[in-house]
Amino acid sequence: MAIKTNLDLVNETDNFPYYEDGRENYTDFLSSYWEFHLQGWSKPLGYIPEWAVEKMPWGDLWELDTKKRTVKPGRLESVPSQEELIRATLEKARDSKVFEVLKGWRNELYPIFGPRNTIENIVSMERAGSALFGINSYGVHMTVYVQTEEGMKIWVPRRARNKQTYGGYLDNTVAGGVSTGEKPFECMIRESAEEASFPEDLVRSKAKVCGTVSYIHIRDKRAGGETGLFQPECQHVYDMEVPADVVPKPNDNEVEEFYLWTVEEVQKAMAEGQIKPNCALVLLDFFVRHGILTAENEPDYVEIVSRLHRKLPFPTS
Repeated sequence: MAIKTNLDLVNETDNFPYYEDGRENYTDFLSSYWEFHLQGWSKPLGYIPEWAVEKMPWGDLWELDTKKRTVKPGRLESVPSQEELIRATLEKARDSKVFEVLKGWRNELYPIFGPRNTIENIVSMERAGSALFGINSYGVHMTVYVQTEEGMKIWVPRRARNKQTYGGYLDNTVAGGVSTGEKPFECMIRESAEEASFPEDLVRSKAKVCGTVSYIHIRDKRAGGETGLFQPECQHVYDMEVPADVVPKPNDNEVEEFYLWTVEEVQKAMAEGQIKPNCALVLLDFFVRHGILTAENEPDYVEIVSRLHRKLPFPTS
């Protein structure tokens, strides 16, 4: 088993090339994607792999420009909105089994945000289709820990092995996607109840807002479904210290069990690749914040800290 360094963990998740590291490599990589646009906004709001453009059942209401390599809604006479057109197209793709990733259909909407000077939600999109369009997506991740006589210990869940994405991998204590119209902290309260049986009053009184972790991920086979999908993500991160008698318990079918591990045990699992890639980044951010990972014990400290907060390519909420 190859042991991964902390920088390896960052490179594994934030794995879209940086322009500064090589213009040709960046340009070549991006040339395999088409830009996703919406009417009324000139800049792209997502990147779609060329093979996905070729397979998607667009129909005649979309405008595909092969020269500019852009996709956007066109004539909308027969549908009420761009959102409805996106929904109908994804439903058609799902029903005809065009994409594996759509087998995980959630009936849950993710927002697409517009120009930065308005910061408004333009349209929403089915969560399972968001990676196909390469839009920014948002989540919440909370690390719950206990101070013991042996030092800090962290509650670590194991994802259900039958989950479509990263089945059986270790995760952050609580994590989930932020739906359209949902505030991050309210999402955290919901996910805390669903995944760990934490009562709302506990989370409201104990959870601390700790910023964000952001990256651009290109999906591999562990995520389930198609590989090569463009995924820019922003995770709102939280810490929650709890007393020893607070024990998380699975409350849905997404978590198998929880372990209470020392920092060293968590770091070992990370190095062995047992933890879901983006969750490893959230834990690295936690270790930096708590003085566990420092410039004195990590030679790649500056690179790691900067890479945990990548500027996302599309308008953000």
